[in-house]
Amino acid sequence: MSSKSKEIWEWIRSIGIALAVALFIRIFLFEFFVVEGRSMYPTLDENERLVVNKFIYRFESPQPGDIVVFQFEPHRDFIKRVIGVEGDTIEIKDGRVFRNGKLMEEPYLLEDMEPQDFGPVVVPPGTVFLLGDYRMNSLDSRDPSVGFVSLEQIKGKALYVFWPIWEARSLEVKVAE
Repeated sequence: MSSKSKEIWEWIRSIGIALAVALFIRIFLFEFFVVEGRSMYPTLDENERLVVNKFIYRFESPQPGDIVVFQFEPHRDFIKRVIGVEGDTIEIKDGRVFRNGKLMEEPYLLEDMEPQDFGPVVVPPGTVFLLGDYRMNSLDSRDPSVGFVSLEQIKGKALYVFWPIWEARSLEVKVAE
Protein backbone atom coordinates (compact mmCIF):
# COMPACT_ATOMS: atom_id res chain seq x y z
CA MET A 1 0.00 0.00 0.00
CA SER A 2 1.43 3.38 -0.97
CA SER A 3 1.91 6.15 1.58
CA LYS A 4 -0.88 8.13 -0.13
CA SER A 5 -3.30 5.18 0.27
CA LYS A 6 -2.26 4.75 3.92
CA GLU A 7 -2.90 8.42 4.59
CA ILE A 8 -6.34 8.27 2.96
CA TRP A 9 -7.19 5.13 4.93
CA GLU A 10 -6.09 6.80 8.20
CA TRP A 11 -8.32 9.81 7.42
CA ILE A 12 -11.32 7.56 6.67
CA ARG A 13 -10.68 5.54 9.83
CA SER A 14 -10.34 8.67 12.00
CA ILE A 15 -13.52 10.20 10.59
CA GLY A 16 -15.38 6.91 11.08
CA ILE A 17 -14.28 6.66 14.73
CA ALA A 18 -15.24 10.29 15.36
CA LEU A 19 -18.68 9.72 13.84
CA ALA A 20 -19.21 6.55 15.89
CA VAL A 21 -18.27 8.33 19.13
CA ALA A 22 -20.50 11.29 18.29
CA LEU A 23 -23.40 8.97 17.49
CA PHE A 24 -22.91 7.05 20.74
CA ILE A 25 -22.91 10.30 22.75
CA ARG A 26 -26.02 11.57 20.93
CA ILE A 27 -28.00 8.33 21.33
CA PHE A 28 -27.07 7.35 24.88
CA LEU A 29 -25.56 10.27 26.82
CA PHE A 30 -26.44 13.82 25.80
CA GLU A 31 -28.72 15.54 23.36
CA PHE A 32 -29.34 19.13 22.34
CA PHE A 33 -32.84 20.59 22.43
CA VAL A 34 -34.29 23.88 21.27
CA VAL A 35 -36.83 25.63 23.51
CA GLU A 36 -40.05 26.25 21.61
CA GLY A 37 -42.62 28.54 23.17
CA ARG A 38 -42.63 30.49 26.42
CA SER A 39 -44.03 27.98 28.90
CA MET A 40 -40.74 27.90 30.87
CA TYR A 41 -40.20 31.67 30.91
CA PRO A 42 -38.31 33.29 32.71
CA THR A 43 -36.07 30.24 33.31
CA LEU A 44 -35.87 29.43 29.61
CA ASP A 45 -36.58 31.68 26.67
CA GLU A 46 -37.77 30.70 23.22
CA ASN A 47 -35.05 29.42 20.86
CA GLU A 48 -32.47 28.83 23.60
CA ARG A 49 -30.44 25.66 23.10
CA LEU A 50 -30.07 23.16 25.94
CA VAL A 51 -27.80 20.26 26.80
CA VAL A 52 -29.94 17.40 28.11
CA ASN A 53 -28.48 14.52 30.10
CA LYS A 54 -30.16 11.38 28.73
CA PHE A 55 -28.64 8.82 31.12
CA ILE A 56 -28.97 10.44 34.57
CA TYR A 57 -32.38 8.90 35.27
CA ARG A 58 -30.95 5.41 34.81
CA PHE A 59 -29.17 6.00 38.14
CA GLU A 60 -31.53 8.30 40.02
CA SER A 61 -35.16 9.38 39.95
CA PRO A 62 -36.40 12.80 38.84
CA GLN A 63 -36.59 15.23 41.77
CA PRO A 64 -38.79 18.27 42.37
CA GLY A 65 -37.15 21.23 40.68
CA ASP A 66 -35.56 19.22 37.84
CA ILE A 67 -36.23 20.57 34.37
CA VAL A 68 -37.00 17.63 32.10
CA VAL A 69 -37.61 17.02 28.42
CA PHE A 70 -40.35 14.49 27.75
CA GLN A 71 -42.10 13.08 24.73
CA PHE A 72 -45.59 14.54 24.59
CA GLU A 73 -46.49 13.13 21.17
CA PRO A 74 -44.45 10.94 18.79
CA HIS A 75 -42.67 13.89 17.16
CA ARG A 76 -43.17 16.56 19.81
CA ASP A 77 -41.18 17.05 22.99
CA PHE A 78 -42.02 19.36 25.90
CA ILE A 79 -39.77 20.97 28.50
CA LYS A 80 -41.27 21.34 32.00
CA ARG A 81 -40.31 21.38 35.67
CA VAL A 82 -40.87 18.43 38.02
CA ILE A 83 -43.19 19.54 40.83
CA GLY A 84 -44.24 16.21 42.28
CA VAL A 85 -42.98 12.64 42.22
CA GLU A 86 -44.58 9.30 43.00
CA GLY A 87 -46.68 9.50 46.17
CA ASP A 88 -46.64 13.31 46.46
CA THR A 89 -49.93 15.15 46.94
CA ILE A 90 -50.10 18.25 44.74
CA GLU A 91 -52.60 21.04 45.21
CA ILE A 92 -52.82 24.54 43.76
CA LYS A 93 -54.75 27.11 45.82
CA ASP A 94 -55.07 30.73 44.72
CA GLY A 95 -52.23 30.22 42.23
CA ARG A 96 -49.78 28.83 44.81
CA VAL A 97 -48.46 25.26 44.70
CA PHE A 98 -48.54 22.97 47.71
CA ARG A 99 -46.64 19.71 47.77
CA ASN A 100 -47.60 17.32 50.56
CA GLY A 101 -49.44 20.15 52.30
CA LYS A 102 -46.45 22.54 52.30
CA LEU A 103 -46.26 25.70 50.21
CA MET A 104 -43.48 25.31 47.64
CA GLU A 105 -40.91 28.06 47.43
CA GLU A 106 -40.45 28.66 43.73
CA PRO A 107 -37.78 31.33 43.22
CA TYR A 108 -37.75 30.68 39.47
CA LEU A 109 -41.27 32.10 38.99
CA LEU A 110 -41.61 35.63 37.69
CA GLU A 111 -45.13 36.13 38.96
CA ASP A 112 -47.89 34.23 40.66
CA MET A 113 -50.27 32.20 38.59
CA GLU A 114 -53.77 33.41 37.97
CA PRO A 115 -55.80 32.51 41.03
CA GLN A 116 -56.98 29.05 40.10
CA ASP A 117 -57.37 25.89 42.06
CA PHE A 118 -56.26 22.41 41.11
CA GLY A 119 -56.35 19.15 43.00
CA PRO A 120 -55.47 17.83 45.38
CA VAL A 121 -54.09 14.92 43.38
CA VAL A 122 -51.71 12.13 44.36
CA VAL A 123 -48.93 11.39 41.88
CA PRO A 124 -49.31 7.72 40.83
CA PRO A 125 -46.40 5.25 40.83
CA GLY A 126 -44.06 5.53 37.85
CA THR A 127 -45.12 9.10 37.02
CA VAL A 128 -44.30 12.74 37.78
CA PHE A 129 -46.37 15.93 37.94
CA LEU A 130 -44.92 18.68 35.71
CA LEU A 131 -45.60 22.41 35.44
CA GLY A 132 -44.19 25.11 33.21
CA ASP A 133 -42.63 28.12 34.94
CA TYR A 134 -44.89 30.52 33.05
CA ARG A 135 -48.03 28.98 34.45
CA MET A 136 -50.50 31.19 32.60
CA ASN A 137 -49.20 29.88 29.25
CA SER A 138 -48.24 26.26 29.81
CA LEU A 139 -49.72 22.99 28.63
CA ASP A 140 -48.65 20.81 31.56
CA SER A 141 -49.88 18.19 34.04
CA ARG A 142 -52.89 20.33 34.97
CA ASP A 143 -54.30 19.69 31.51
CA PRO A 144 -55.93 16.27 30.92
CA SER A 145 -54.16 15.97 27.55
CA VAL A 146 -50.82 15.88 29.41
CA GLY A 147 -51.75 14.65 32.89
CA PHE A 148 -49.23 12.71 34.92
CA VAL A 149 -46.14 11.99 32.83
CA SER A 150 -44.76 8.46 32.81
CA LEU A 151 -41.08 8.06 33.68
CA GLU A 152 -40.70 6.24 30.35
CA GLN A 153 -41.71 9.41 28.51
CA ILE A 154 -38.89 11.41 30.07
CA LYS A 155 -35.97 11.80 27.69
CA GLY A 156 -33.62 13.49 30.14
CA LYS A 157 -32.74 16.30 32.49
CA ALA A 158 -31.88 19.73 31.12
CA LEU A 159 -28.50 20.77 32.50
CA TYR A 160 -27.23 23.84 30.65
CA VAL A 161 -28.24 26.56 28.27
CA PHE A 162 -25.41 26.87 25.75
CA TRP A 163 -26.95 29.17 23.13
CA PRO A 164 -27.06 32.08 22.71
CA ILE A 165 -23.57 32.08 24.16
CA TRP A 166 -24.11 35.28 26.20
CA GLU A 167 -27.01 33.50 27.98
CA ALA A 168 -25.03 30.31 28.77
CA ARG A 169 -25.79 29.03 32.29
CA SER A 170 -26.46 26.02 34.45
CA LEU A 171 -30.07 25.05 35.16
CA GLU A 172 -29.59 23.58 38.65
CA VAL A 173 -32.28 24.87 41.01
CA LYS A 174 -32.91 23.38 44.42
CA VAL A 175 -36.51 23.34 45.61
CA ALA A 176 -37.00 23.97 49.33
CA GLU A 177 -38.83 21.21 51.14
